[in-house]
Amino acid sequence: MSRWGTSFVAVCSVLLAGVTASTNCLAKPQELQTNAAPTGSAGAVHDSRPADGVNLDTQDSKTRASSDGNALGLTFVNNILSDQKTIWTSPFHLHWDDAAWLLPLAETTGGFLATDPSTARALSNSPKRLSRYRDFSNYGVASMVGAGAGLYFWSHISHDEHQRETGILAGEAVIDSLAVTSAFQYSFGRERPFQDQGRGKFFSGGTSFPSDHAVVAWSTASVIAHEYPGPLTSLFAYGMATAVSASRVGGKEHFPSDVLVASAIGWLVGRQVYRTHHDPAIDGGGWENLSGQEDGESRRDRRDMASPSVPLDSWVYPALDRLAALGYVKTSIAGLKPWTRIECARLTEEASEALLDASSSSDDASNLEARLRQEFSYESGLLENGHNLTANLESIYTRTVSISGPPLTDSYHFGQTVAYDFGRPFERGTNLQEGGSFSVAAGPVAIYVRAEYQHAPSAPAPSPAVINIIALRDAVPAPPDVPVAQINRPELLDAYLTVNLHNWQLSIGRQSLDWGPGPGGAMLWNNNIEPANMVRLVNAEPYRLPGLLRYLGPARVDQFFTRLEGHTYNHRPFMIGQKINFKPLPSLEIGVGRTFEIGGNGPGAEPLTAKNLLYGLFGQVSSGNSPPGHSQSEMDWTFYVPRVRNYIVFYGDVYAADNFVPWQDPTRSPFRPGIYITRFPGIPKLDLHLEAVSTESPGFHNPGLAYLEGDGANHGDLNYWNDGYRDGATYRGFLIGNTVGRMGQAYQGWLTYWISPRNTLQVIYKNSHVDSAFITGGGAWQDYGVRSEIYLRSGFYLKSELQYEHISHYPILFHGPQRNVTAAIELGFSPVKEK
Repeated sequence: MSRWGTSFVAVCSVLLAGVTASTNCLAKPQELQTNAAPTGSAGAVHDSRPADGVNLDTQDSKTRASSDGNALGLTFVNNILSDQKTIWTSPFHLHWDDAAWLLPLAETTGGFLATDPSTARALSNSPKRLSRYRDFSNYGVASMVGAGAGLYFWSHISHDEHQRETGILAGEAVIDSLAVTSAFQYSFGRERPFQDQGRGKFFSGGTSFPSDHAVVAWSTASVIAHEYPGPLTSLFAYGMATAVSASRVGGKEHFPSDVLVASAIGWLVGRQVYRTHHDPAIDGGGWENLSGQEDGESRRDRRDMASPSVPLDSWVYPALDRLAALGYVKTSIAGLKPWTRIECARLTEEASEALLDASSSSDDASNLEARLRQEFSYESGLLENGHNLTANLESIYTRTVSISGPPLTDSYHFGQTVAYDFGRPFERGTNLQEGGSFSVAAGPVAIYVRAEYQHAPSAPAPSPAVINIIALRDAVPAPPDVPVAQINRPELLDAYLTVNLHNWQLSIGRQSLDWGPGPGGAMLWNNNIEPANMVRLVNAEPYRLPGLLRYLGPARVDQFFTRLEGHTYNHRPFMIGQKINFKPLPSLEIGVGRTFEIGGNGPGAEPLTAKNLLYGLFGQVSSGNSPPGHSQSEMDWTFYVPRVRNYIVFYGDVYAADNFVPWQDPTRSPFRPGIYITRFPGIPKLDLHLEAVSTESPGFHNPGLAYLEGDGANHGDLNYWNDGYRDGATYRGFLIGNTVGRMGQAYQGWLTYWISPRNTLQVIYKNSHVDSAFITGGGAWQDYGVRSEIYLRSGFYLKSELQYEHISHYPILFHGPQRNVTAAIELGFSPVKEK
């Protein structure tokens, strides 16, 4: 999103919050409990004092005494003035709890703002259809206003005070809402979708943002639904308001963000008007605190407390995975990371209980549990309800990566010497990173920021042979023949704001994901790329699915919406991802995930429309022979082999392009199986991971691309690549999936000795191969490495790695074998957590 767009969302969200902040934040807990009423229309009990300080007794007595026209008019005007004062001053009364509804609204608005132009361009321009939508919205809003007015006039015949109040308050809500939207329209000046090719530019003298029709419909619907609570009334009122809002988009009078913000304003204003001026002697509904936290800033359930995630390169994940492999943690979800700090504390408590119940336990497991308990001591105190308010310096570090020879820097085509390193740039010579991280958590809100300064040397331009093979294999114009520029830049890594909505954390910002078990790099999404700007919704703690699905066992669901950067064929396409992992047995975890790329600006882009979105989400074919956009799927598994004293774990994942699930066509699906041996007889602190991975898909043929080679055989035009999205599954040049690439094989091993819970020594071997059908002449290289992590009691730590890379065969890149030594040293400080 652009700079002004981010600022706009913040300002707009604060103003929206103002509609209800005074009633939401100033009310005392006991008042809210008194105000809350059953859903039925009779017997509602209400406090006579609204939270914004307006005297309800005075207001209601005025309303009841206003049979005289002059008195009614005076009361009506006074109410409008009082409401406007409340609306425009309430941003000064916001509390942390308001983030539970305000942040999701802001994030959704931001997402719509990013997609408004593409949505408008994808809608029909048929004059007859546009006229039909516009007529419906006009008739719809007129009918809703007429319903409110009709109730008022009919009340003079029926002598029904409830109908009379409904008509009066609906009118007040409409006027209050229009005052807000009018101020917004003239302040932001957004163009209509039918202007300037649907760009939707702000501050251009337009009146598109927000929608008057939507705000009138939703403010009226809100009052009616509050006055006459019940499913049928709500269905009619909100259904009609939704139809009016959607028709304004279909008629190209407004963008989706215009009607979303207007709908929120209308509903909130209607709720505020009802809550302030409703006569408690008349039937009606109740209300609840919008945040859902009725006791304000007091103790709360852990599922309502936000918590920052543990960074993916932390020692915590190998430690908890080892405890799970040894049988002391049963509910961890290995195929969905990161985990929040509170979730890690819960898993640590689970290990503590298992160790207490065990007839015998290893010193290794006990030491791991003790160190984890120290790390998450603060979060452990929040597990049984608490009040989270904390700010922490997480780390300060300086890191040097020195590369002696010509490195492999492009796994999308050739390979990568330094992989799964958050997309940090690297070239031959000395590469530097210096930075730090901190976190803040308060109630339902948490903030995490990790930033660093990065330096990477320059590099010569690729050879003509390399340029030509890239152009051929990607089916794009030849990339420019220019050297790689030196990099010196400040860079945000993970930096996000998150809010927890009863075990659903909604996060916006730069975030890293690892969607697969084991250390070798998930096939679908991992931390080989830099953290991506995304909106993400994930349940932080495993939960039971509803109905018959509960037999699937504990489950976690993760989903995100992002925009890919660095693409040259289709610029800035969107990517949507969903993944669910569940444990039907304590010894078995299964995960299924999907991503699909859509939108963008380029020759192969498919618009992000409702139809394409629906087909893409479910992997269905809308045109041609594949789902819209660039669709990818993945399945992973983790199996803790029983009856072998927790010695062996089988894990891995399988990937598929253009298939809804990978097992639709197993002969062409890449795979990554692995085995984890948790300890060796006589050496309990030694463990071993072994993995193999292949993306060659020899049985795949693509006749549609026969013009490239004349045979339609597989030349790297399947996995991680798509004819419409030829930059593939990349983010700023780094492959999002496993660095084996588009047509390669690799096998790898990690032998780790656990000196202590945080201090480890690891030996690494990897043998990689690129198919000659993809890169002319093919390629082969072997990596041998030693890695160590040492943490001192003072909080200082040292991470070091030495890797020897032997490129035995890569004729398109080098004349003869190449040798390359990479040395990485990170010196840092991380404050020791109190016990």
